[in-house]
Amino acid sequence: MDYEIEWAESAIASLLDAVEYIARDSPSYAATLAVRAERAAASLSTLPDRGRRVSEFHDPDVRELPVSSYRLIYRVGSKRVLILAFVHQARDLAGVLESPS
Repeated sequence: MDYEIEWAESAIASLLDAVEYIARDSPSYAATLAVRAERAAASLSTLPDRGRRVSEFHDPDVRELPVSSYRLIYRVGSKRVLILAFVHQARDLAGVLESPS
């Protein structure tokens, strides 16, 4: 069964912010990051449980995949995967996600 992939608006905004920031110094690396993030998200349509559990949450359905120096954080549902956040690894998640939905 293939899962539907959906991005939360805040996750899209975070990815765009990261791409725009990186593009100031390296447009090619920024483009590479965008492609890697999209491919990582798309890969979840067939293998949604392959990411590791997010240690900051006690919900086994909230998982993450590394994308360069970022964390693609998502929740696995019965028929869809919701991309919750795209966060730099150095950031503390406490303020980024109050409660994933």
